[in-house]
Amino acid sequence: MYDRILVPTDGSTETERAVEHAAELASAHGAQLHAVYVVNSATFAGLHMETSWEGVGEVLREEGEAALEGVEDIAARHGVPVTTTLLDGSPSKRIVEYAEDEACDLVVMGTHGRGGIDRLLLGSVAEGVVRACSVPVLTVQVGDDEGDGESAGAESEDVTAEGSVS
Repeated sequence: MYDRILVPTDGSTETERAVEHAAELASAHGAQLHAVYVVNSATFAGLHMETSWEGVGEVLREEGEAALEGVEDIAARHGVPVTTTLLDGSPSKRIVEYAEDEACDLVVMGTHGRGGIDRLLLGSVAEGVVRACSVPVLTVQVGDDEGDGESAGAESEDVTAEGSVS
């Protein structure tokens, strides 16, 4: 059913839960795992001019490489082949582009249990991917604002080519 499973990571310990889930699915289906880390340079556009952009960019890339190495470790424990890619740009846009360009069959990604004003103000990478991606998206709740990671569950949403949730 699945040949290529994409798992975006931000390198956080919470996101490891989604990576584990993706690796388990890949193992069960004999699929290849694709892992991406997106360096969102727009987040740091407001830094003071004295701050060296080259230094910030380098730190962000190092964090991305470390996050991708973590995915490689998890994939190896599950005996799953993995391809890792470091991308630049808007996280939701780049994840959707990668999933579609690489003919992935499923995107597995973590989502925080934010709601209300926090969701409105902070936005949601997972929500952006679910709404825009023509590839089915499985979201794994990796934590919430209450700090209760123990009640985390998984939900899936299939997305049609037009971007509507079905």
